[in-house]
Amino acid sequence: MGKDKLRKFAAIKTFDNVLEPVRGESFPIKGNWRKDFFKNDNPIVVELGCGKGEYSVGMGKMFPDVNYIGVDIKGNRIFIGAKQAIEEKIYNVGFLRTRIDFIEAYFGPEEVDEIWLTFSDPQPNKPRKRLSSPLFIHRYRNFLKKGGRVHVKTDSDLLFDYTLEQIESEGYEPLDIRTDLYATLATESDAEKSQIFSIQTYYEKLFSSKGHIIKYACFKIH
Repeated sequence: MGKDKLRKFAAIKTFDNVLEPVRGESFPIKGNWRKDFFKNDNPIVVELGCGKGEYSVGMGKMFPDVNYIGVDIKGNRIFIGAKQAIEEKIYNVGFLRTRIDFIEAYFGPEEVDEIWLTFSDPQPNKPRKRLSSPLFIHRYRNFLKKGGRVHVKTDSDLLFDYTLEQIESEGYEPLDIRTDLYATLATESDAEKSQIFSIQTYYEKLFSSKGHIIKYACFKIH
């Protein structure tokens, strides 16, 4: 492992806005994120597979009355977003370093209002590992509030089409489906949505520069 990665891993252990739970050990923040971590009663939005935290930090800056938690296993990536949040005094953004497979161990029932899946790995050979698969949706139900929303933003036709199939076959409620996100935004006058989607992750910028079309789906699970 390179010295820079080791430096970042060591640094996030000192950051107040990063939690690194140990699998199998007690996690007292579960069910108490508002009270003990954010110290407010605002809604909680979780970004799964947050990478460098561009979305969590960007949304946190736009909406100070909402709490955002970026989740990823890559500590060297989390370091970037967590450091930015500290330097810019963005107190409504936190990070959780863990595998998403264990996500329900760290949130209490109905503790989370919305989930964002931003440019998740499409897992071409492992459909069950896709973050919009029934396996993961079952996990989300353990902590997402009733009627809570799941947002999927991707350049992958495979993942997007699979997600639409799940919405139909599992009876989720589709709220907003866009096969070409930015083409549809250009025809609307919804300032808030334009503001939200102006945030672009590293991967979105990379894929967009290669001509990939960005797709978006928002749905409720019951």
